Amino acid sequence: MYFKYEAEQLERKTLAPWAMKSCDSAGRLHKEEEHVYRSPYQRDRDRIIHCKAFRRLEYKTQVFLNHEGDHYRTRLTHTLEVAQISRTIARALGLNEDLTEAIALAHDLGHTPFGHSGEEALRAVMSEHGGFEHNEHGLRVVDVLEKRYPDFDGLNLSYEVRESIAKHKTRWDTPSGAGFPPGPPVLEAQAVDQADSIAYDNHDLDDGLAAGILEPDDLKGLKLWDKGLALVKEKYGRLSPEHTTSQCIRLLINYCVTDLIDNTVGEFEKSGIDSAGAVREKTDNIIRFSDSLSQEKGELENLLQRKLYRDYRVMVITNSARRFLKKIFEALVSDPRQLPPEYRKSDMGERQLHRAACDYVAGMTDRYAQDLFLQMFHPYQKL
Repeated sequence: MYFKYEAEQLERKTLAPWAMKSCDSAGRLHKEEEHVYRSPYQRDRDRIIHCKAFRRLEYKTQVFLNHEGDHYRTRLTHTLEVAQISRTIARALGLNEDLTEAIALAHDLGHTPFGHSGEEALRAVMSEHGGFEHNEHGLRVVDVLEKRYPDFDGLNLSYEVRESIAKHKTRWDTPSGAGFPPGPPVLEAQAVDQADSIAYDNHDLDDGLAAGILEPDDLKGLKLWDKGLALVKEKYGRLSPEHTTSQCIRLLINYCVTDLIDNTVGEFEKSGIDSAGAVREKTDNIIRFSDSLSQEKGELENLLQRKLYRDYRVMVITNSARRFLKKIFEALVSDPRQLPPEYRKSDMGERQLHRAACDYVAGMTDRYAQDLFLQMFHPYQKL
């Protein structure tokens, strides 16, 4: 196929030696003919964007519930911001942008409604029935639960995207990577992990300030915030509070991305990485922040955990969500006839029933879960 040959030659010519080339992919679970003019990773990206789980991210919580305000981040807008930052990092490091974008768009497909409180609820009810971890569930979404193609279940994504979903790691998540060899994933996945941390640090901070839960005085003495303010003052002088916040967040994102790129270039030079295969031989990620920025980010994340995620106004909503997701799950298990047909089988054992109910609840949006709860337990209350 002439175009395929030309595309592969272009990748070899333009990408860095350590980038993952599409022609070197480990392939798909189900063999398919390659597309005439789209690379495997471009097809992965397109399949992710068109799947139901991706569309549902629009109504899944990042920090604030969707109905609390039109301008707060949702899981979808967060995902798009991660993709944007990831592509910048990938381009600067000579990585495969198509693969990076596909991984970024897929990285939160396994998230429950109501953010981490939803995951905690499912982890509790599934503790004796196979457990629940959102990265592993994300892999289940793209391998099993999406039903778009007549020849196979799932999206039949490439090995590299699937491995990256299973091994997506943040400060709050340490997945097992079950089903894949130990060791770090491709550099493109490492770039997404770090882009994710840049996005949620800065954008959760932005949303917290916009909601009035965080005040500028709370951030005084925070090294990263003080650096951002200094950059704003140097660039613009005196600004209104609103412009000061928005520009501080913007410049901090740039500051973090620049640190990550500069530090990683140094890691490349020290490690002698000369191929994507050599990345697999390492015991830890190569794409990482400098020690000083890692410490500063940790300080910010500790403040967000203490002042934002555990604020009483946030906790009231998240604890309520945890309770009613648990009630929905228990009701479904007690009477499986309430499960939609695509989740229900006549010969299900106890373990299969719990997994089916878990799959159904995990896939819900915040809005759908709230409406279902009212239908189940308050049927005469106006929706």
